[in-house]
Amino acid sequence: MNKLYLCLSFLMGAVVLISNYLVQFPVNHFGLSKIFTYGAFSYPIAFLITDLSNRSFGKIQARKIVYFGFIIGVIFTLFVSTNFKDIISIRIVIGSGTAFLVAQLIDISVFDRYRKSNKWYVPPLFSSLVGSVVDTFLFFFISFYGTTMPWITLSLGDLAVKIVVAITMLLPFRLFAIIFKENHLYKNL
Repeated sequence: MNKLYLCLSFLMGAVVLISNYLVQFPVNHFGLSKIFTYGAFSYPIAFLITDLSNRSFGKIQARKIVYFGFIIGVIFTLFVSTNFKDIISIRIVIGSGTAFLVAQLIDISVFDRYRKSNKWYVPPLFSSLVGSVVDTFLFFFISFYGTTMPWITLSLGDLAVKIVVAITMLLPFRLFAIIFKENHLYKNL
């Protein structure tokens, strides 16, 4: 197993852990506390990692990185940021794990479908956008439905931030894809 593969796997776990922690905190500036959480800024990096994994190693290996990130992220989230006396905290772990796994696997499928596009940005953009929509609404529904948390407005705000970050992540995707290709770490399928 090469270093890039291991690095992407551990980065995926770290992003999940950090995002699971940050999603508990609404942005309390400029009246945005009911619009989005800090997790909206870190989570789209998971789609960047998935897309780079898919581009570099193909969809089968990208799935393995997602599974690895899922296991690492959920295990550490259970020990680091879960308050077992608080049902919301437990629901966040369940919602996060479910939404992450479903959205990342969808991201891989969408990316793979558009892999042969003549435009380099089509696979990562479409896959990240579709994955972000699925992830956001699945996570917020599982984690906060039936609570006093304004989950619908939070999910819409988080989605808006994730879309902006996903578009911003196109530049790092392109740069890393070029670096990986130049270093023969790229699977051109």
